[in-house]
Amino acid sequence: MTAFSALTRASYKANTRDTVTIFFTFAFPLIFLVIFGLIFRGQRVEETGNGYIDFIAPGVLAWGLANAAAFGVAFSLMQWRRDDLLRLIRLTPARLSEVVLARLIIAACIGISQCVLFIGVATIPLFGMRVSARWPLALPVMLLGIATFLGVGLIIGAVSKTPEAVSAIGNCVVIPMAFLSGAFIPVELMPDWLVTVSYFMPLRYVLDGLVYALAGAGDAGDYWISCGALVAFATVFTAIGLRLFRWDDEG
Repeated sequence: MTAFSALTRASYKANTRDTVTIFFTFAFPLIFLVIFGLIFRGQRVEETGNGYIDFIAPGVLAWGLANAAAFGVAFSLMQWRRDDLLRLIRLTPARLSEVVLARLIIAACIGISQCVLFIGVATIPLFGMRVSARWPLALPVMLLGIATFLGVGLIIGAVSKTPEAVSAIGNCVVIPMAFLSGAFIPVELMPDWLVTVSYFMPLRYVLDGLVYALAGAGDAGDYWISCGALVAFATVFTAIGLRLFRWDDEG
């Protein structure tokens, strides 16, 4: 067994062993879907004729993907460092890039599973989401979004020494970003200066890409801009996370 496959297997076991976290990783976005879906049930956007759920669901899904990727990586790295597992990994032939890639693969598998379950629930008659024929284009956006927030998780995990610190920092980053990016509140309802701020939020581009792919709204140019922006965010955040990465709490 190679070092990379061993790390991937260890990451998989670490995630599946914590059944409570796994449950809420999938359940939390669905809870928000049910709340928003029931509030806006049957209402339609006049300009497009689409139901509100067609635009609300991508926002909740984008937030769920970001939340799972950032917190999953941050908690794992913090816990592995506290338990001296990273120190042991450092003594093996495994490289830091393999540690990160193993985490990315697990995060991608969780994200894809999240998406399948979420859309399956959103399209039942109770909510009535209509998925666009462009839906395959959601996959690149999802993977780029997961990679971006894996980078965010690397940064959070690097600067956090306790689970409480991960929760505090992560919530201070992800929750405000969800509101400012339009995941919960349409950006059209925001002041102009907040709309400008939203363009500096990676979650804005995950949301825009998913709306284009799943709801069929927007144009192809906006979609590719979203993909390009996410590549840039993923590169920057991952580079910062790797720079801050610590094998142990001493340095």
